Amino acid sequence: MKTAILGGGLSGLTLARLLHEKGNEVVILEAEPEAGGLCRSKTDRGFTFDTGGSHIIFSRDAEVLAFMRRMISDNEQRNNRTTKIFYKDLFVKYPFENGLSDLPPDDRFACINGFVQNLIAVEKGKISPPENFREWIYYTFGKGIAECYMVPYNEKIWKYPTDHMSLHWVDGRIPRPPVEDIIKSAIGISTEGYTHQSVFSYPLEGGIEALIHAIAAPIKKHIRTGFRVTSIRRSGSGWKISNGEDVIEADRCICTMPLQHLLPCLGNVPPAVNDAAAALKYNSLACVNIGIRGAVPDFSWVYVPDPAAGMANRISFPSHYSRRVAPPGCSAVLAEITHQPDDEVAAMSDDELIREVTKMLMDMQILTKDQVISSSVERQPFAYVVYDLDYLKNIATVKEYCEGSGIPLVGRFAQFEYLNMDGCIRSVMDFVASHP
Repeated sequence: MKTAILGGGLSGLTLARLLHEKGNEVVILEAEPEAGGLCRSKTDRGFTFDTGGSHIIFSRDAEVLAFMRRMISDNEQRNNRTTKIFYKDLFVKYPFENGLSDLPPDDRFACINGFVQNLIAVEKGKISPPENFREWIYYTFGKGIAECYMVPYNEKIWKYPTDHMSLHWVDGRIPRPPVEDIIKSAIGISTEGYTHQSVFSYPLEGGIEALIHAIAAPIKKHIRTGFRVTSIRRSGSGWKISNGEDVIEADRCICTMPLQHLLPCLGNVPPAVNDAAAALKYNSLACVNIGIRGAVPDFSWVYVPDPAAGMANRISFPSHYSRRVAPPGCSAVLAEITHQPDDEVAAMSDDELIREVTKMLMDMQILTKDQVISSSVERQPFAYVVYDLDYLKNIATVKEYCEGSGIPLVGRFAQFEYLNMDGCIRSVMDFVASHP
């Protein structure tokens, strides 16, 4: 059986490899000049940055974690997570509920009091079950933690009102803090949250794209880059897939590229399906890469919830992930700015974004202007799925049509789900197991 895989990102390449290992003939059709999708990396002046945002290798899923670590087994650096939240000019321990003792006294009281009062109210049934993401935040963390960190940070990263977001996705992704951890944290006893990422791996050489190259190695000759699919048509029991010049014939067609690119290729899509796809919400991403002389704080990454502190929602330090992503005596800083596809950030030039982030980092006392020796911007049109209140209805309409048309959907923007790298690989493994 010959399988055509639309999209050569992490999901598409992992799918191709696993199918190839089972004896399938595969062809991967990738629109960009290079495969890798959101997991590509770029090296300039000795600095290596991931172009789709800061990536690390971790997972609760033992099988997936073992797969990723096996791929980079001779090229791995393991790290202990040291992550902070920049709050009122302080670097507070992450997760926020585990760093309450770092807060100013009034905020610390507001957080612990809000958590306890809310816990009592929930147990007495005085608070109705939440119906949207913002209500879930208050229901789970209480007023203090919600208003100090959870609501502002989530509205900064999603660029969407939290009371207009669904809550179906939060369980398992945002852990509920144990009561004893909240109390210990507030009185200064060290606690750890999100322990599944407390130790993470990263490629020693090549950035996160090294993982992509390792996965793709056995099927490299089957990847066609620069093949932007424009037409997908049934041909007997198989498919004809075209880029307007060449036609690829296959017995099976699997989509890992964004739904918004898939549907225009199909032809005669019902208006209700197109409308549902158009209503799906997502964010774009601008990554500002700064290379500097000298050291940076001993942090893995820093979350920045306050819009007044700058546009970036997360600052990462890749030179702590791998000692070889920056020249000797130098450090790498990556700032991520999520934005809507047509908002003010999308309209800003690269130079404007670099100035914005440089000032932000100077104000945070992470660097000085004279240290900067390299700067660049990478943009990703598709970065994060946003779960609005109509998401479940709209995605069901689109998935039903695509899968009814005989095109399975696998991966973040094909399934249109907020999947991390491990989630993408798990979706592939599950698909291969159920579709021999």
